[in-house]
Amino acid sequence: AAPSARSAMARHAGPRLPLIVKNLVPTLSSVFDSQRITTTAFFAELLNSNVVNDLMLLETVMDNMTGRQKDPCLLVRMLALRGLGNISSGSPEKVRKHGAKLLASMVNGMDDKDDPHNLVALEAMSSLSKLLDHLEERDIQSMLLHIAIRIRPFFDSEQPDLRQSSIVLFGNLTKFSEEDCEAFFEQILNGLVTLLLHLQDPKPEVVKACKFALRMCGPNMGCEGLCDMFLNHLREDRSLHYGEFMNNVCKHLMQSYPEMLNRLISTNLFYFKSNWVDIRAAAPMFIGFLVLHVDEDHCQQVDLDQLISGE
Repeated sequence: AAPSARSAMARHAGPRLPLIVKNLVPTLSSVFDSQRITTTAFFAELLNSNVVNDLMLLETVMDNMTGRQKDPCLLVRMLALRGLGNISSGSPEKVRKHGAKLLASMVNGMDDKDDPHNLVALEAMSSLSKLLDHLEERDIQSMLLHIAIRIRPFFDSEQPDLRQSSIVLFGNLTKFSEEDCEAFFEQILNGLVTLLLHLQDPKPEVVKACKFALRMCGPNMGCEGLCDMFLNHLREDRSLHYGEFMNNVCKHLMQSYPEMLNRLISTNLFYFKSNWVDIRAAAPMFIGFLVLHVDEDHCQQVDLDQLISGE
């Protein structure tokens, strides 16, 4: 069934839905991929509508979606996660109650071992971003570091949608960092160079994601000047003079975290070999501004041999 047909059926079948759901549940165990895919897609669409709540089908459909996470078919696993994410729009008031289970499903999706193109991980990240606002803080905080570490490699993925989704999710996660502020601050520092360099990403949607994530990170960085810069210069509707912006960012970084110099340089060196020409050009400029603004006491940190060789 096409998505529009599925959603129309989900909206209008009303009183007949409990019987339809009951008859479809066995097909989720069918030996035929096509049957499992169609039923999972239909259930995923159902969860997008509050009708499942009205007819007290939410738990049944949700449990069946959770049960599809180990399905041998990648598309079924992907659709199951989409369905669970859809609860955020279909029954947002129920997300909190099932938060721990939904969160576990998303984390399992990100850790899917049989996902060569990261399609399941992409679905998990997109769905988790939708669910976050409705989850209990304590549920998220228990998984916060695991998720932040897990999504970090996707920031540099060759696939733009993976870069975008992971960076947006990281920005959304910062809202929950208060409890474990120091540990999460470490994750922000780990991702900071990457986010600043990807402001030069060839894909506008990734640039937009980086602006959002940096605006969200600002208040957690303990540097008012940097926070103000991110909020003022990284507005979605504002074009960015990148060189001038980075010069000022590096000034604030070296005033607030001079001991971070070597670490920031090392991360930038990694991007000297980036496949993206604008990012490859931004990395040495970033290092130049860092060295320009560091005070003499901390200059000794710089490993000149490493810098000159670009390794």
